[in-house]
Amino acid sequence: MKGLIQRVTHASVTVDKQTVSAIKAGLLLLLGVEKSDSPETAEKLCRKVVNYRVFPDDQGRMNRSLLDTGGSLLVVPQFTLAADTQSGTRPGFSVAASPDHAEAMFQAFLAVSEQHLGSAAVGRGQFGADMKVALENDGPVTFLLEVGGEPG
Repeated sequence: MKGLIQRVTHASVTVDKQTVSAIKAGLLLLLGVEKSDSPETAEKLCRKVVNYRVFPDDQGRMNRSLLDTGGSLLVVPQFTLAADTQSGTRPGFSVAASPDHAEAMFQAFLAVSEQHLGSAAVGRGQFGADMKVALENDGPVTFLLEVGGEPG
């Protein structure tokens, strides 16, 4: 499972010109699910995301996490993050999860996120939709986080 996190001052997701979710300060997470990912993988990545220290402390150092700051999390399913880009000029998706499995892992990730942060602090994109994601990247601060699933 891969997660691209961006520290944001605000972010939103729009589907068919309707805003389906929006957050103020916090993290935007683009979530890529692979075939081998499981609910345990979702839990591991979620713990990493909410505890990852990307927010400034009193000295301006990245030393505070989303949990420390009380910020929000906007989770957007991002199929293309599971692409194999190692060779050629066209991405391959042989390791990407099937749509059914990816949606189940997206929902599992959201459930764990709500346990850690509370449901009011977790926004979500719409699985399978043509989404427009708007954000103001703070810093900019962007990190790719990865945790492995069990082969299966």
